[in-house]
Amino acid sequence: MLAIDLQGRRALVAGVADDKGYGFAIAKALAEAGASVSVGTWPPTWNIFAKLIERGKLDRSRTMRDGRLLEFERIYPLDAAFDTLDDVPEDIRTNKRYRDVGDYTIAGLVSQWRRDFGDESLDIVVHSLANGPEVRNPLIETSRSGYLAALSVSAYSMVAMVRHLAPLMSSDGAFMALSYLAGQRVIPGYGGGMSSAKAALESDVRVLAHEAGRRYGLRVNCISAGPLASRAASAIGEIDRMVDYVARNTPLAESLRSDEVGQAAAFLCSSLASGITGTVLYVDKGYHAMGMPVDQSLL
Repeated sequence: MLAIDLQGRRALVAGVADDKGYGFAIAKALAEAGASVSVGTWPPTWNIFAKLIERGKLDRSRTMRDGRLLEFERIYPLDAAFDTLDDVPEDIRTNKRYRDVGDYTIAGLVSQWRRDFGDESLDIVVHSLANGPEVRNPLIETSRSGYLAALSVSAYSMVAMVRHLAPLMSSDGAFMALSYLAGQRVIPGYGGGMSSAKAALESDVRVLAHEAGRRYGLRVNCISAGPLASRAASAIGEIDRMVDYVARNTPLAESLRSDEVGQAAAFLCSSLASGITGTVLYVDKGYHAMGMPVDQSLL
């Protein structure tokens, strides 16, 4: 039987703060395939997430197919808007949600990872990070600062993570990012520069595949996933309508499940995908292929 086997592989999934989003589903799928998984969590939710796990509040969603519970090797505080502590503004540095969690920057995570696991100890990195403070604003009404903030966290952080983490990775390691169709098509309501950030992310994946491949032998891919009504996506404001619209107009005529994205990610990060890099894989029930609504009432 040909199976995804990640035994002996160590993974980091950046952008997991609860059990509802694609990041958690990917972490679970990697673990079910045998990988040891750590996560990076936004500092204001880092302690809350750790406590929920400790108190068994997430046991149901952590239960894997063989009955074991998903266990994280480490839960690191991570704010990927900052490469180093020198980049952190004073108001954030002194904020009570940040000041007691240690070095939560990308460089800080790398330093702690090296202390915890040593060099050449990382095989898989998943970028499940996105934030646009003005996501509910039409692009034409988005401020310069809001636009740049969306690009910083949602796209540039992938560049920074590859630069900082690649030296820690095994020679056949894999990076993977999460994108959305708004990087290629107009999605009304997905504003604040987030569509631009997704387009930049997909372009960066192609360039990074070349650069990290030639320099380190690493693969870099991306999944463009259909909409999911996660807690993070609720910031969009129209996420339920987006999910319903897509479900009514996909070739498979059903809603996308988070575990389907998780399984696709596990494949891309495995040796079964050793010949795939620089690719954007659509996991959206085929919605990206449609040119007009199937539901005629939507015309």
